[in-house]
Amino acid sequence: MVTIAPTGPEAGAETPAPVRERAGRRRVTPFTAVAATVAVVLALLATYPILRVIAGLFFVDGSFNFAPVKDVFDVPDLAQLVLNTLIVVVVSGVIALVIGTALAWLNERTDARITGLTDAMPMIPFLLPPIAGAVGWVLLLSSKAGLLNALIRWLLGGVGVDLAEGPFDIFSWPGLIFVYTLYQVPYVFMLVTGGLRNMDSSLDEQSRISGASRWRTLLRITLPAIRPSIGGAILLMCWQGFSLYSVPVIVGAGAGIDVLSVRIVDLLSFTYPAKTATAVGLSFIVLAFVGVMWYFQSRLLRSGRHATVGGKGQRFARQALGKWRWPARLLILLYGVLAVVAPVVGLLLVSFNGYWTPDIDWSGLSLQSISESVFGDSQTLDAVQNSLWIAAAGATIGMVAAALIALFVIRSRHRVVRVLDGAIKLPSVFSHLVIAVGFILAFGGPPFHLGGTTLILLLAYISIYLPQGSVAADTAASQVGSELGEASQISGAGGGRTFRRVYLPLMVPGLVAGWAFLFARMVGDLTATAVLAGTSNMVVGFRILQIFENGSYAELASLAIVLTVITTVVVGLSLAFSRWQGRWQGGGRTRRTR
Repeated sequence: MVTIAPTGPEAGAETPAPVRERAGRRRVTPFTAVAATVAVVLALLATYPILRVIAGLFFVDGSFNFAPVKDVFDVPDLAQLVLNTLIVVVVSGVIALVIGTALAWLNERTDARITGLTDAMPMIPFLLPPIAGAVGWVLLLSSKAGLLNALIRWLLGGVGVDLAEGPFDIFSWPGLIFVYTLYQVPYVFMLVTGGLRNMDSSLDEQSRISGASRWRTLLRITLPAIRPSIGGAILLMCWQGFSLYSVPVIVGAGAGIDVLSVRIVDLLSFTYPAKTATAVGLSFIVLAFVGVMWYFQSRLLRSGRHATVGGKGQRFARQALGKWRWPARLLILLYGVLAVVAPVVGLLLVSFNGYWTPDIDWSGLSLQSISESVFGDSQTLDAVQNSLWIAAAGATIGMVAAALIALFVIRSRHRVVRVLDGAIKLPSVFSHLVIAVGFILAFGGPPFHLGGTTLILLLAYISIYLPQGSVAADTAASQVGSELGEASQISGAGGGRTFRRVYLPLMVPGLVAGWAFLFARMVGDLTATAVLAGTSNMVVGFRILQIFENGSYAELASLAIVLTVITTVVVGLSLAFSRWQGRWQGGGRTRRTR
């Protein structure tokens, strides 16, 4: 067991060297040098493609050009476009924050948890590509041909209520916000769960013993203690909400609701000639909103007003809900049904039926469509294999780098370090398509010649999705108390050994959750893939885009089902490992640092 040496005035005249060193100039250790090098490399990877796009836009023949700014303000429906985006992102974000926090608290702090099932249920939407999930809900809730609507009309007809269409319409404001919310909840659940696992439940118990109600304890003790996790969740939702393309292009377009992400993609891909200047200018509007959120999250992490993992073993006791136990479980399961089961059922029915119709031939359902469109298609098989190895490698590289950088940033107060952190997160405020164009300009031609290779996809995915993974790493690092690192240094361990034997094990739950997110997002990426992938480096996102453009709903549903099964197994195993590691920490065991 590592012993924590006292610091500060109560330590007496002999102040340990690692603590005394703070007052003077810090010595550059090998670990610091490695972390700084990784941060610089990733910052260059994130900013160089963006700078190539901007340079080509604002500088023509060596002179500065104001065309992008002018073009943005010339957009006739700019105010409505921004308003639509803010409405859907803010409203869905608030609803998702409440639902995700409630689900995480029920699962981690009460006896409503069902081992294995409730842990994975709110995370499963990550496993279904957003475009497939959106299509699934279109198949279910299209006003006339929706399968679920048809079932509801049939049931209502049995009691004398005849409807020609409806009663629900996915192509509406409520439908768009509903689907957005389903894909925002997992971000909250992922980070809040990590925060609750690192928080000693004895704080809740002391509050209850003092006479506070369960509700008051939640509001006054639990939630303030995990503010970094909540702040990280809000930031992730903001990034995801502004950049999400699949849902608004399918649901929003059908409802006549235009948002920034769809307009940016339209200007770059579906306008001839492409209006790249206007698209990048619209991306700077996103920069303003996300930049404000990032500033407040950085202030929150530096404030230190939250729970951290200390040197003592932590206790995890679950509250008994009594008669509310099963209603709470049903609430968790209901979310799982809405987010996963329902759209998957819609995809399965269309896939097994071979085409989309509310009049299903139940006797004719078969696996033939899946067999032919996925396993019998060499292009689709190559796409799945390429996506799996790229996603696994990208998620692993990304989260290890994010862990190094998170500790480097939190433990350093130098302004240059903050600039590097901001540069790494910069891609989050740009459309994935803009970044993909930048990668083509930067690495597609000489001297790199990476165009049409899987390597350019790997680098682009790391650049695009590392900001989201770094939020999970920042949250995990901020909740590891500095006393553990100081104790390790006092024991004679270097920075690298302290990272491997002290920080990394305690950060594992948050890092594994971040890895699961990166893997699921990379394996099903659609927007960046549309520019960077092709027949020579086929991946699932590009193949899905081809199928969607051809209008083959049965083939799209088949590929989505196979991809969901594969990613469910991979991410499920990673989350099981995270749960095991959380129990290992909860037992109060501490590895000995040599």
